[in-house]
Amino acid sequence: MNEAAITLDGWYVLHDFRTMDWSSWKQLAAEERQAAVDEFLAYLEEMQQVDDAKEGAHAFYTVVGQKADFMLMTLRPTMDELNSLENRFNKLAIAEFTVPAYSYVSVVELSNYLAGESTEDPYQNPHVRARLYPELPRTQYVCFYPMDKRRQGEDNWYMLSMEDRKTMMRSHGMIGRGYAGKVKQIISGSIGFDDFEWGVTLFADDVLQFKKLVYEMRFDEVSARYGEFGSFFVGTYLDTDKRKAFFTV
Repeated sequence: MNEAAITLDGWYVLHDFRTMDWSSWKQLAAEERQAAVDEFLAYLEEMQQVDDAKEGAHAFYTVVGQKADFMLMTLRPTMDELNSLENRFNKLAIAEFTVPAYSYVSVVELSNYLAGESTEDPYQNPHVRARLYPELPRTQYVCFYPMDKRRQGEDNWYMLSMEDRKTMMRSHGMIGRGYAGKVKQIISGSIGFDDFEWGVTLFADDVLQFKKLVYEMRFDEVSARYGEFGSFFVGTYLDTDKRKAFFTV
């Protein structure tokens, strides 16, 4: 049996994608729409207080294309807290005018593929903690996609030795480092939690950098031979000033 990668695990993550029922929303009286928006914005403000206390993170995005209208990405210390927040959202007035489009459940993860040997407790390392318990970048654009490592015939990632996997992941990681300052990423593990094995969330102020990074990685052996990808979602960050405008009809 090949050696399994050891992971460090941080905050749990929910990517919640919703489609708006705009027809029903427009038929609602203006006062009722305003009350529903105000209730939702108060919900987001409560979440921001958790962000400010460094006890979780969240961000609200509009999604480009027909896969969804918006995404709410939330990170919390426990899965139960994510579930509670999801249930609270579903009880908001505005939720009656949304249709679930897609969701993804995972936990922020760092593996030992790229880490060196150390006798220190990694959870006490400030650089490790910053990656396991991240603040979500307030960049203009976000890109999310789930992915697997292939398990077919000669292209079975899990039949490779640890050394071979480490070598390929180092090469893979070097491509990502070439986009330092342009793209930030959060990798979250979802084995046993969702349909794919990892979720990848990318953040950038130049949306074209997503295309360049993902395309370049396609030529790396880790992706070319062993990568399987789900749907891609691209969106724009909605700050406080833009949220009301998003729901205005």
